[in-house]
Amino acid sequence: MPKRFELLVFDWDGTLMDSAAAISASIRAACGDLELPVPSDRQARFVIGLGLHDALAHVLPGVDAAIYPKVAERYRHHFLLRDGGTTLFPGAFETIRELRDGGFMLAVATGKSRVGLDRALGATGLKPYFHATRCADEGFSKPHPGMLHELMGDLGADSDKTLMIGDTTHDMAMAQNASVARLGAAYGAHPREELLPFDPVACVDRFSELREWLMQHA
Repeated sequence: MPKRFELLVFDWDGTLMDSAAAISASIRAACGDLELPVPSDRQARFVIGLGLHDALAHVLPGVDAAIYPKVAERYRHHFLLRDGGTTLFPGAFETIRELRDGGFMLAVATGKSRVGLDRALGATGLKPYFHATRCADEGFSKPHPGMLHELMGDLGADSDKTLMIGDTTHDMAMAQNASVARLGAAYGAHPREELLPFDPVACVDRFSELREWLMQHA
């Protein structure tokens, strides 16, 4: 049976890696270290997937951007303390391997830095399975469609043969802006009711459901 999609683009945090709680806690701890307003867990989770500058602009409105590097340094400190405890969602490694073996082109579009993504890809053993990756510090942050445009261009994939899989409204909006189909992972940072308005082809509540949908419908 012909494939509906040729290129599957995954977000990382909250979609493949169970790291949303660690990111939220690290953002909140960094703000506390510097005696800045500490966002709620919901506010911190909202910015997951954005580039660091855009994320801090959202959680620290009115705070001078000159302090962002200090916040970023404290965020990285706290996240690295927690990073060892973050793991792939159960079944994620096997799913990526099966999709690659099944002939799909695979890519990552993430708000992580290049250093952070390369560290995560190496630690999980998933690096060999992705044909290309893009990070927020290499160009435009989500929801700008730049990362998807670059991935499709590099891999020779048409927009109607590309599927973006992510757990945030930023992922859904990026895909919408790139005229790419999207699939919502409601087990990550943003709840189902926030993902559904972007008209995803599906919205799943567990990684096991994502795997099943991809195997049957992608």
